Amino acid sequence: MKYLTILIVIITCMNSCKPKEKQSIGTLERIDPALDAIIDNEARAEIIAEGFDWSEGPVWIESMKTLLFSDVPQNTIYQWKEGEEHKVYLKPSGYTGQIQRGGETGSNGLLLNKKGQLVMCQHGDRRLAVMNAPLDAPAPDFISLADQYNGKKFDSPNDVAQRSNGDYYFTDPPYGLEKYIDDPLKAAPYQGVYRVTEGGVVSLLIDSIPRPNGIAFLGDNTLIVANSESERAIWYAYDIAADNSLTNARIFYDATEAAKTDKGGPDGFKVDKHGNVFASGPGGIWIFDKNAKVLGKLKIPVPVSNCALADDDKTLYITADMYVLKFRMKK
Repeated sequence: MKYLTILIVIITCMNSCKPKEKQSIGTLERIDPALDAIIDNEARAEIIAEGFDWSEGPVWIESMKTLLFSDVPQNTIYQWKEGEEHKVYLKPSGYTGQIQRGGETGSNGLLLNKKGQLVMCQHGDRRLAVMNAPLDAPAPDFISLADQYNGKKFDSPNDVAQRSNGDYYFTDPPYGLEKYIDDPLKAAPYQGVYRVTEGGVVSLLIDSIPRPNGIAFLGDNTLIVANSESERAIWYAYDIAADNSLTNARIFYDATEAAKTDKGGPDGFKVDKHGNVFASGPGGIWIFDKNAKVLGKLKIPVPVSNCALADDDKTLYITADMYVLKFRMKK
C-alpha cells in the first residue's frame, strides 16, 4: 500500500508538472503568394491571455519586453510578459472622475511616443493624455495632450498615431459615451479625426467619417483611417500636404460586403516597415500590401479590435474580444 501511494504521488506530480499546452485559435487564409514572404505555413495565433471584457489598444514595450493592452470596460491596462501570467499595470486607465458612470470608461488605443512615454486615448476623461510616470513605475497621473477643439469636449478618443515630426493624429468616435451618438454630453455634431502638435495646437482634419476608429501612417505622408460602421466598412487613405492638410481622399479598401456576414469591422491596425498593413476587420485580421492588395486573412472566430507589431515586425500581438493573441511570422 505504501508503494502504491508513492506511485500515485509520483504520477500526480508528473501530470501537474507538464508544461501547459498552448492553445491556438483561428485559421490562416492565403489569398496571394506574396503572403509567403511574411508568414510561415505553420503559423498559428496563440492565446496568451484571456478573460477580458473587451481587450484593446496593444502596444509592445521593447525596453521591458512587455505587452501593454487595455480592457476598456474595466478601466484597466494590463501587462503581459513571456513566461508570466498577465497582471494589472494601471488602474484607472481612462476615467479618473469621482461620479459613478456606465459605458466604456477606460483607455483604448495606447502609444509609446518618441520620448518613450505612454500615451493613451482615454474614453472616460474624453482626452488624449500621457502618463506622468516612468514606464517601469506606472501611476494614474496623467497630463492632457488635448481634451477639446474650439471649446467643445471630445467624445471619446479611440486610437492614436504619431508622425515623424512629433504630431499626434487621433480618432474620436462616440463609443465611450454612455448613450453613444445620442448622449446629452456629446458636444460636436460630427465624429472627428484630429491632429495635435507638440505645442498642443489641435486641428480638425476630417468630420465626414461616421465612425472613425483605427489610424496609422503608410510611410510618412499617407494617413489611413478605418471606419468601423458596418454599413460602410471602409479604410480611407489621404495624402498629407506640406501645410499638414489632407488631400487626395480615397478608398484604400472597402470591406462592406464582408461585414454583412463576418463578425467585426475595420478597427485598429498597424503598418510594418515594408508597408504591409495588418488590419482588424470583418472576420479577423486582414493583411494588405502597400497598394491595398489583400494578401491573406487571419480568420478569428470572435471580433478583433486591434494589433501591435513587435520583434522587428516578426511578431503580431492581437486583441480580440476576451482574448489576447500572439502570432509569429517569418523569422
